[in-house]
Amino acid sequence: MTLSADLSGALFWKEQSLLVVSDLHLEKGSSFAARGVLLPPYDTVATLSRLAAAISRHHPRTVIALGDSFHDRTAHERLSLADREALAALQARRDWIWISGNHDPALPSDLGGIVASEVAIGPIVFRHEPTGAVGEIAGHLHPKARVATRARWLERRCFASDGERVVMPAFGAYAGGLSIRDEAFAKIFSAGGFMAHVLGDIRLHTIAASRCY
Repeated sequence: MTLSADLSGALFWKEQSLLVVSDLHLEKGSSFAARGVLLPPYDTVATLSRLAAAISRHHPRTVIALGDSFHDRTAHERLSLADREALAALQARRDWIWISGNHDPALPSDLGGIVASEVAIGPIVFRHEPTGAVGEIAGHLHPKARVATRARWLERRCFASDGERVVMPAFGAYAGGLSIRDEAFAKIFSAGGFMAHVLGDIRLHTIAASRCY
């Protein structure tokens, strides 16, 4: 059983023809605008475009979105018609599972797909908030790693994993990040060290979390 990390921040399980993404945070820009914080209103378009590219690369039969797919409880109501049509096109001819998250605990039924609190496939459990259980793939924490290069410091999103559990990076264009040196990750990977699989420009870079800053 092999799950491959995609440079986009998705995971692909070839044997199950399953693509997994986490923390899309669609309509975060419009959520901020409603509070007077003006951001370019293109995050949903950018996020769905990146998701479309990942789906085109892997052609999954099933997509699981690991919670916080929408930035708030009414974000789905602010989707433009074009974005709704783009989402419907991605869902066509495949199974789609929305995992509920802390930002979107009550997803509506008119988005297509089905809604679940978590999903188990064989020994793997997909949920939003990580518990540290073996076989768990979760999101929520938006892991990022700060690493030193010869010329400068770089801070990038990353997968956090010790080979028995994974915390996925946020997929959303405007989603922030939490340093993998934060205590929240130590609680999840309490048995020992874990690795940061950092999203680079052309490939993933695997670095021990203890070497990140």
